[in-house]
Amino acid sequence: MTYVIAQPCIDVKDKACVEECPVDCIYEGERSLYIHPDECVDCGACEPVCPVEAIYYEDDTPDQWAEYYRVNVEFFDELGSPGGAVKLGNTGRDHPLVAALPPQNKDASL
Repeated sequence: MTYVIAQPCIDVKDKACVEECPVDCIYEGERSLYIHPDECVDCGACEPVCPVEAIYYEDDTPDQWAEYYRVNVEFFDELGSPGGAVKLGNTGRDHPLVAALPPQNKDASL
């Protein structure tokens, strides 16, 4: 099991979760952040600091965002397991589902 970043993060990327993650497994795409399912240790430190409530434990992800588990997993298909997000920085890409969405969260005041 792992944590999942869902739709509310798209076009917000507050990164408070990145600062709290003790294993550096939250990677940055162009429009969203993604949790590496193999690097995440399920500590839960990221979930309470997310200001837009975009992070869920896999089994607790709301039905409307259930597909984001797959999105987080597939984001790493080409990237693999770099062993730390900080040294990688912005990957310059997103999962196709995220990339295809119109601009999101215009009203997020972050």
